[in-house]
Amino acid sequence: MVVDARNSTIARAKNYLASGEFLDTLGRLVAVQTESHPPSRKPELERYCHEVMGPYLKNLGFKIDIFENPLPQHGPFLVARRHEDTALPTTLVYGHGDVVRAMPERWREDLDPWVLKVEGKRVYGRGTVDNKGQHLIAIEGLRAVIEERGSLGFNATVLIEMGEEAGSPGLRKFLEDKKDILAADVFIALDGPRQSMEVADITLGTRGGLGVDLVVNLREGSHHSGHWGGLLKDPAVVLAHAISTIISRDGRILVEGWRPKKVPQSVREASRKVKVKDLPGAPAPDEGWGEPGVSRAERIYAWNSAIVLSMICGQPENPVPAVPGYAKSRIQLRHTVDTKADDVAPALRKHLDEHGFSEVEVQLITERDMFPPSRTDPEHPWVQLVAKSMTQTMDDDPNIIPTIGASGPSEFFKQTLGVPVMWLPQSYGGCGQHGPNEHGLIDLYDDGLAMMAGIFWDIGEVAESEREPLKNK
Repeated sequence: MVVDARNSTIARAKNYLASGEFLDTLGRLVAVQTESHPPSRKPELERYCHEVMGPYLKNLGFKIDIFENPLPQHGPFLVARRHEDTALPTTLVYGHGDVVRAMPERWREDLDPWVLKVEGKRVYGRGTVDNKGQHLIAIEGLRAVIEERGSLGFNATVLIEMGEEAGSPGLRKFLEDKKDILAADVFIALDGPRQSMEVADITLGTRGGLGVDLVVNLREGSHHSGHWGGLLKDPAVVLAHAISTIISRDGRILVEGWRPKKVPQSVREASRKVKVKDLPGAPAPDEGWGEPGVSRAERIYAWNSAIVLSMICGQPENPVPAVPGYAKSRIQLRHTVDTKADDVAPALRKHLDEHGFSEVEVQLITERDMFPPSRTDPEHPWVQLVAKSMTQTMDDDPNIIPTIGASGPSEFFKQTLGVPVMWLPQSYGGCGQHGPNEHGLIDLYDDGLAMMAGIFWDIGEVAESEREPLKNK
């Protein structure tokens, strides 16, 4: 009977899509013009919470609270809670209702970013994948369990942020202020693309991203190259040689303190098992580039990477024959939790001094709050529970990815709420998110609805004797 009820719950969730209900709801979400950067659409960000998503969750039996952002110029936070029993585990489901700038001028002529349009297997509209369509999948998974069982069998909190695309302003402070009502045992969110259309993903964290400017400021102005070339230091040459000591000719990081000192074996093993399918039109990785002895998957999911984002010296747009006095370069380091952000700039300063580049200044970039790196243990009981459920539903083991290459707010939730974090993306690399013609795929919506209904059903089936390892202590 339990298996039949589980299958019935999954069928119910999939029918939301087949019947057109899911797309009707998604169309109402997409129609709200929730651009969050620059923050000129605050009334629309508020309307999404007060008039659209809030009432929808209220109809599912959730208590709704909408809170002002600690930074009042930015969008609010919607918190929906369904409490069934203090003895039951609590799941925190996260999504963001804001979107990047719509850019209607760049969309195909017959498409409107704010109007849902279905063409075959594609569903066009701003937010269809990032992130309205994806958090709707999670919410519909909850709905399917409630309608089938009459209850969830666990407590659930849904948090909808309205500023993620603007860098999550105010999120950390909001979590600190509201950690009592946001207390949970696990964090689950749907966002981003899958690594493969055929295999579902569990992403357990994100890399941190730091920018460092290297500045060589030798003198005021420039001096005639015929008279001073060969006599005055060339800042571009100094800078180029300094960079060559930071990143090798074959892309290896050379700075002690910029490389992970130790990567847990569980992380290495999980990374090696990830199944990746290259998409048509995507660049192929260059052979021999990056850390030697580390697999392609490990380089992204378990290691650090450093690239030169920019270099400038003289007047590139109109070169003149003069020895410049100034050169500047920005280097970005993407790093896992095995490298501490506070160590990055001091480690680079020490490295440059040891290599004779005292004239190269190191300036850590602090233009906006940077997301810190984050990672949940692949062997955590919650990860194993969700992976087992996905395998049962999808008839294939999911990719368990310790750390994706991008950055995000995972660590804010881990640090403040103490929860294991899992992202279960239901989009693909060609979806057009952050660009024109953004679209979701019917097949991935269908997969996601089945997967989330199965996961939420299985969380509600956890026996009392098995709950102890799942508690947030």
